[in-house]
Amino acid sequence: MTVLEALFDKKCTCHLCGHRFTSKKIRSRYIKCLNHDTDFCPNYEDIEHNPLLYTIYVCPDCGYSFSDDSTPPITTTVKKILEEKIRKNWTPRSYSDKRTIDDAITAYKLAFYCSTLKKEKHVVIAGISLRIAWLNRLQQNCEQEQRFMAIALHEYTEAYNTLDFLGTQLTELKVLYLLGELSRRTDKTAEARKYFSKVIEKQRTSAELRIIEMAKERWREMRDSS
Repeated sequence: MTVLEALFDKKCTCHLCGHRFTSKKIRSRYIKCLNHDTDFCPNYEDIEHNPLLYTIYVCPDCGYSFSDDSTPPITTTVKKILEEKIRKNWTPRSYSDKRTIDDAITAYKLAFYCSTLKKEKHVVIAGISLRIAWLNRLQQNCEQEQRFMAIALHEYTEAYNTLDFLGTQLTELKVLYLLGELSRRTDKTAEARKYFSKVIEKQRTSAELRIIEMAKERWREMRDSS
C-alpha cells in the first residue's frame, strides 16, 4: 500500500511573467491544529506540517510572490512597476521545495513587497503582515513580531475605514476584534478597549457569539491586569 507523503506539488502560473512552476502544499490529513492564540494564530501539532509555511508562491524565474488572495497584476502600469522593482533585481532561486520558518518568512516578505507595489487591498496586506508576525512568534523573535503586528494593525484599520474587507471571509465583527487584539498586543490600551467595546455592543444583534465572548475575555484580562 502506497503511503502519500505530507507534501505535494501544486502547479502554479506566475501572474507577472507567466512562468509555470510548482510549489509545495501539505495534504489536509497531516494538518493537525491544536488551538489558536487570541489573535487567531493557529498552533499545529507538528511545525513541519504547518500550512502557513507554504501559503506564498514565489516565482523562481522573476521573484513575483503571491497567495491565493492576491489579484493578478492586470494593468500595464502595475506590470511595469513590478518588472522594474522585482524582476530586474531578482537572482533566480527556488522556494518550491520543503521550507523552514526562515524560508517562509522570506517568502511572505517578498509577497508583502509585491502587494504594496501593486497597492493591493489593505485587508490582503494586513493578512500577510499578521502571518509574518505569527511566524516570528514561532521563532520567539519578539521585535519582528511586534513590528509586523503594528503594520497589520495599520492595514486592518485602513481596511475597516475603507470597507475593503467586504467580500472576504472577514466580517466587520472579526475586523473590530482584530483591531482590539492587535492594539492590546502592541500596548495601545485605550484603542484596544475602544474596539473591544464596539464588539461587545453588538452582542444583541450579532450571531458571532464566539467573537463577542473572546472580546469579553480580553476586556476582563485587561481589567484584571490594570
